[in-house]
Amino acid sequence: MRIVVCLLLLISARVMAVPDFSGEDGYRLWQRYDVIDAALPAATLKVVGRTETHNIIRDEFRRAFANRVGQSSGTLLVQKITPELQARFNLQADITAQLGDEGFILKRHGNDILITAKTDIGLLYGSYHLLRLVFIQQPLDSLSVLQNPKIQRRLLNHWDDLDRHTERGYAGESIFDWHRLPLDKDQRYYDYARANASIGINGMVPINVNANALMLTPMYLQKVKALADIVRPYGIKMYLSIKFSSPQQLDGLDTSDPLDPQVQKWWKHKAAEIYQLIPDFGGFLVKANSEGQPGPGDYGRTHAEGANMLASALKPHGGVVFWRAFVYANDPAKERSLQAYDEFVPLDGKFMDNVIVQVKNGPIDFQPREPFSPLFGATPETPLAMELQITQEYLGFSTHLAYLGTLFEEAMDADTHVKGLGSTVAKVVDGSLYNHQLTGIAGVANTGMQRNWTGHIFAQSNWYAFGRLAWDHTLSAKQIANEWIKQTLTVQQQAVRHIEAIMMPSREYVVEYMTPLGLHHLMDSGHHYGPGPWVDNLGRADWNPVYYHRADKQGIGLDRTASGTDAVSQYAPYWQQKFANPETTPKELLLWFHHLPWDYQLANGETLWNELVRYYYRGVDGVSDMQQRWQQVKPHIDANQFRQVEMALSIQQQEAQWWRDASVLYFQTFSERPLPAGLPKPQGSLREYQLRKFPYAPGQG
Repeated sequence: MRIVVCLLLLISARVMAVPDFSGEDGYRLWQRYDVIDAALPAATLKVVGRTETHNIIRDEFRRAFANRVGQSSGTLLVQKITPELQARFNLQADITAQLGDEGFILKRHGNDILITAKTDIGLLYGSYHLLRLVFIQQPLDSLSVLQNPKIQRRLLNHWDDLDRHTERGYAGESIFDWHRLPLDKDQRYYDYARANASIGINGMVPINVNANALMLTPMYLQKVKALADIVRPYGIKMYLSIKFSSPQQLDGLDTSDPLDPQVQKWWKHKAAEIYQLIPDFGGFLVKANSEGQPGPGDYGRTHAEGANMLASALKPHGGVVFWRAFVYANDPAKERSLQAYDEFVPLDGKFMDNVIVQVKNGPIDFQPREPFSPLFGATPETPLAMELQITQEYLGFSTHLAYLGTLFEEAMDADTHVKGLGSTVAKVVDGSLYNHQLTGIAGVANTGMQRNWTGHIFAQSNWYAFGRLAWDHTLSAKQIANEWIKQTLTVQQQAVRHIEAIMMPSREYVVEYMTPLGLHHLMDSGHHYGPGPWVDNLGRADWNPVYYHRADKQGIGLDRTASGTDAVSQYAPYWQQKFANPETTPKELLLWFHHLPWDYQLANGETLWNELVRYYYRGVDGVSDMQQRWQQVKPHIDANQFRQVEMALSIQQQEAQWWRDASVLYFQTFSERPLPAGLPKPQGSLREYQLRKFPYAPGQG
């Protein structure tokens, strides 16, 4: 009897045991340094210099190799370039002319390896690149690399508030604890800076574009200074989102009119105050006259007049203004996708040379898929920065695996045709299309206080992909995915292939089960969580999903041709012609530009209704495929990492099916057509889906 009881207790203990959550928790991101047991690719390390950045380089190599050396002779030398180094490593005589301030050279000569640059920060970037090559197992035998970033200012935009709430944040509270700064300098700030430097990000905006004027008070500027001091040795400059009405809010001025001399004086004094504290301050990010934010339009002034007033204040100090073009709220009568173009194109050539206009990748708002914004290429005299969203506001938050490297690549590679074939968005952003010297790119960050930083292990890859593409937009999304996998998860070849096969189509699966064939803005209101194609009761027509899909008994889609809103006219003639005809419109954007009958026949012979439904089902099947592939890699992945992703994929499977069933049932009320043969009926009723409410969904504004 005693034996039976003991056995029962043992079995019960095993059943009731708490899962083991030890192991890799994701905190180290792609800087684990133990995915492989690597050694320093030389006998000794020599870092010439004693600045903070030099010390960071030494520390990073110690972290990576734990004093393990890989060969009996040779030196890994990290030193700023000199004529003597050029001669010793057989570098060409004019090599310095090819190096920018952030560029670097890696060169092997015999058993020695050189990392050199013009600046300390260039040495840091070169060191991180060598580490990347080692840990993705690239051979170094014939190492010869010269790199400069293709885009000058590469920023993370944090939509974080002073109370640590993060708008569109899905990984916990803000990492910035403003209450405890400036004296509490948490380790997380240093690790954040390390991660950003390792992928080439050189700027940060720690506060929401829906800005709080308090950030410009002396007390908060001291806190900003503390952060700036931490990130400076990593090559990262501090920028601030500003409230355009700050002169009134903080010092009681009667106006914030940018043409008022007292307002201009106020901003000049404020800029001088900031630069006294933070000599390398980057500048201001401004959201103005959009979604209720104050701006120059409140006084009958233009965006250019508002931006130039701030630019004048910053210019003596070398600062720049990033002025956002997200201004749809100004004219509710105008179709939303038209507004940025209509407001900013007439201002081309009227901005000062230290103003860059920041444009979202698409004309609406970070949808799973959008055409490129027609603003790109339309302002030859005004530099444009691209704004990408790393956090997954419309792509399943931090529970859906959606590798956005493919989205970023698609956005950068889009060909505007404004100067003929090859006039890509990337060439607009990097300045080469119109010879702009001021260039920039911004990513809306997905970091938070969760231990793994981003709420989902694979969401880390989107942060990584943004940084790598910002540095070099010619890299492929697949190459970047491969780098991230090998530094974060595993180098086992078959497992790497499985994970690549998960990542590369993952964003497309999200498009298919949320917004196929060019549908967009179908998310439920406010929180943007879950499907809400039926929503029609919001304060403005263009806040409602019904505004965008226009489903009726006749068909579905928003007519943006000349017979509709005429958004196509904002694109180059090449695209005007393509988009005007549904037969030549890319299939993935069909319903973005056209309202078509349910029985419209596609090139593959399917009706529009059948194809739409099949896409919804295909997206859900894609998630099932990801789940199956993830199980295949279990033996080669840290148990904790594996479990985190496994659980998230279960959530994604459930929510993808919810998206599919709710959307198909809703659109079926208009099409009145059966599902294509062989597809299972949706679970639940449309009414059930419509009654679901999520008042506490994370990340709301």
